Amino acid sequence: MMKEFKITYFFDENHYIRRFVHLDSFEEVRQLVYDERGQYVSFYDSRDIYHELDTRNVRVVQISEYHRTNKTAEK
Repeated sequence: MMKEFKITYFFDENHYIRRFVHLDSFEEVRQLVYDERGQYVSFYDSRDIYHELDTRNVRVVQISEYHRTNKTAEK
């Protein structure tokens, strides 16, 4: 079963970009980040904004499983 993971790329203390991916395991996400190291990565974010990211400029990468909440059900 696919899970949702959040990858956060940090450029410095104040600048970062987040990317959400759907894969089966944390290990697959880690391997994806490893395989993309030093390359350009392109993706759309949740607001449908297109990004091209040069992973060579990233200082820290953070990966976590993401548990999306349904905000409409909470109201």
